[in-house]
Amino acid sequence: MDNNLDFGAQLYVKLFEVGGQPVYLTETVINTWIIIAVMAIIALVIRARMSKFKEVPESKLQTMLEMIVDTINNFVVTTMGPSGKKFAGYYGPLIFFIAICNLSGLLGFRPPTADFATTLAFALITFFMIHGFGVRSKGIGYFKGLLEPAPLLLPLNIIGELATPVSLSFRLFGNILGGTIIMGLVYAMFPKIVIFLGIPAALHTYFDVFAGVLQAFIFVMLSMTFVSSAME
Repeated sequence: MDNNLDFGAQLYVKLFEVGGQPVYLTETVINTWIIIAVMAIIALVIRARMSKFKEVPESKLQTMLEMIVDTINNFVVTTMGPSGKKFAGYYGPLIFFIAICNLSGLLGFRPPTADFATTLAFALITFFMIHGFGVRSKGIGYFKGLLEPAPLLLPLNIIGELATPVSLSFRLFGNILGGTIIMGLVYAMFPKIVIFLGIPAALHTYFDVFAGVLQAFIFVMLSMTFVSSAME
């Protein structure tokens, strides 16, 4: 029961110290590496198979991959406009990566997205993309938007911009960690006979599958919206 109620990331190996504070190799890092390795292997296998692809699809794999690529391109273009198609190469893999991280709880892993450090890293990438592409699109005049509708609102506008990565990271982190905590409580409270009846399976379907995929979609959708708005 104690193991089920331990919702923090486990500390496995002490790596070094910074200012007297130890830095550990954590469960989140290890699980993230495992997911990256699995995705990399799948990508390499698909890349090897692509040498046999034809201009007109003849295999189910090629047909499926082309459908996925077209779906991602259409999704990005619909959200960000025709000029946003160049972002499909980033947001496509991102939504798959976040979704797989969220779904990893089905295999007994602690989802990396249940660690705030992971979701904050995703949100900070979005934050720098917003302002980086905003400046690239509009020049230094992009920052004039912080003075609108009145210069006196500059502090509030700055706080609003800084709130973007905070809200993005906490939304994803809170939903995934909440599901992890609820499932831990279920396994700790119910006897094994109830578990064998399949009651937790229904909860896993919601918290891991439905909520996991939905939160990946919401994060990417919001990220694309913020970046495209900054570029308009």
